[in-house]
Amino acid sequence: MYNMKKWFSQHKLYLFGAILGAIAGYIYWQQVGCSSGTCAITSKPLNSTLYGALMGALLLGMFQKESSSTSV
Repeated sequence: MYNMKKWFSQHKLYLFGAILGAIAGYIYWQQVGCSSGTCAITSKPLNSTLYGALMGALLLGMFQKESSSTSV
């Protein structure tokens, strides 16, 4: 249980970014979407939500500070 809490505390920016990105991706699909159905990302809400989650995690993950543990 302690390891899970430690993991969540170390990766909270990635998780927060994924949640925000997923919400943004869904809203983008809902508001803009793809009327023809041929768009790879925005044709389905699942694709748009997952893509948004990935982009959000990568974007906020850039601001994650690296841990200074040097275990060899």
